[in-house]
Amino acid sequence: MSNSQWIKKGVIYEVDDRLPWAKSHAQIPTVDSVSSSCLGVLFSARDDSNRSLIAKIELDSANPLNIQKVQSDPIMSLGKLGSFDDCGMMPSSVVDWAGVKYLYYIGWNVRNTVPYHNSVGLAFSDDGGKSYHRAFEGPVMDRTAEEPYFCATTCVRIENGIWRNWYLSCTGWRMIDGRAEPRYHLKYAESVDGINWKREGRVAINYADLAEGGVVRASVLKNGDIYCMWYCYRGISGYRSSCESSYRIGYAESGDGLVWRRMDDLAGIGLSDEGWDSFMLAYPEVVDVAGRRLMFYNGNGFGQTGFGYAEFTKE
Repeated sequence: MSNSQWIKKGVIYEVDDRLPWAKSHAQIPTVDSVSSSCLGVLFSARDDSNRSLIAKIELDSANPLNIQKVQSDPIMSLGKLGSFDDCGMMPSSVVDWAGVKYLYYIGWNVRNTVPYHNSVGLAFSDDGGKSYHRAFEGPVMDRTAEEPYFCATTCVRIENGIWRNWYLSCTGWRMIDGRAEPRYHLKYAESVDGINWKREGRVAINYADLAEGGVVRASVLKNGDIYCMWYCYRGISGYRSSCESSYRIGYAESGDGLVWRRMDDLAGIGLSDEGWDSFMLAYPEVVDVAGRRLMFYNGNGFGQTGFGYAEFTKE
């Protein structure tokens, strides 16, 4: 990675009237299908009540800046009153298994003592991603006795019959400038069926120091014998208003997917001098498409300026 970088290609999509229900954001781009002609990408947008729903867009594989279709309706409705996703949902990871797509998504609840609670839901598609339906009314990952706060973004990969999952785990809330703020990093879990997860508290990417407040949205690919992970990280305070504390994209490597070495200086992508990603870089999704490696990501405002992509190259 030392002689490599990402070449930015530009913004793909920001919310417009092709999504009549959406008022803002195009957040956490998540690839759900790849073919020689088309890329299916899920993302979350917010309605007029600030509730996130999952939208779908289809892009030209040869040039993802060319939008082929924007699905006008969300892929699923909000959960039933009182359920884990009745206030919002966001995509996180899609896995193909036995002819079925498994969509892991983040469910949102509004809280009282803290602003929100997240957990992880699962939806299935048996028609290649044309439609999705909930696997369960409840989450497949939530807080536990050992992880008492919340869990969120997942990156799920199947390897030798084992479902491997690098996920966000909140380690606590604290009051900062009069506001309850979460602190979270990345942990690791395994499953034999993609539904029941064995969580042993194994940390994948830990905080770099006491000033770091969030490590989120892993995207893992394997290059030969090396596991490569991209993610984003932020400061513990001021990350909404201070460019220095806002999200950046980081990078790590591992020989087994368990023990990781952070190498953020080799991420190969940084802020632009101006424009849609000049303040923040967040929520990377890295995929290989016809011999090219692409990164979909958000820029400023946690997705307020939409999502774009970059292409990997070696100098």
